Amino acid sequence: MINYLKTAIEAARAASVLLRDNFGKTPDVNTFEAHDIKLELDVRSQELITGIILHRFPDHAIYGEEGIAGNPESPFQWIVDPIDGTVNYFYGIPHFCISIALRKEGKVVLGIILDPMRNELWEVMEGCTPLLNGKPCRVSSRTKLSDSVLSVGFAKAKSTIDAGLPLFEKMVYRARKCRLMGSAALDLAYVASGRLDAYIESSVSLWDIAAGQLLVEAAGGKCETAPHADGSDKIAIRASNGVLDLNVD
Repeated sequence: MINYLKTAIEAARAASVLLRDNFGKTPDVNTFEAHDIKLELDVRSQELITGIILHRFPDHAIYGEEGIAGNPESPFQWIVDPIDGTVNYFYGIPHFCISIALRKEGKVVLGIILDPMRNELWEVMEGCTPLLNGKPCRVSSRTKLSDSVLSVGFAKAKSTIDAGLPLFEKMVYRARKCRLMGSAALDLAYVASGRLDAYIESSVSLWDIAAGQLLVEAAGGKCETAPHADGSDKIAIRASNGVLDLNVD
């Protein structure tokens, strides 16, 4: 398993150089959407990660935001988000990351999240202590919502925004602070290292949360996921330190 982890870190660090070198420049845009942007750099970052992983493990599969590669029948499937926080990146906001997870026979067994701008690397393997830049990390111990800082994510469709606004209104009155950070993977990494006490979003993709969910759970937290109500391939998630009561009804 350690060789898989080393490869994931190597691939993420290679992609981080690409993203840092281009940060602050005007990036090429493949598509503008109502609440999202798809960059040419998303594609290049995933191609770079894919090339490194499949060079080492040619029989594995890659499942990412920018498409599928490798052997689709493989029990080993790498789940890649080449830029989580693309809108932040486009607008020059230095809050984005690279997320890579490995799923074996349907179960996520390792994950890494790398913040290129802060040079922060979270890494975790199933059954092992999660690390932030080589040191163990753990969720917070706060139990009161009034003491806590939460991140509430808003997805890209009008229906999910409409569903998220009432939740945000409830939380913003009860928590110490609510944040909208713009990167699901970093939100989960922040929960795992005690910076945030919880992260809630009603509609995310697997590549947004695969590494982060394992990280939070290994750090002593709790993740609850469910299929999105509209029956799409999106996922609803509530991640927390495991002792915070998020029920506000």
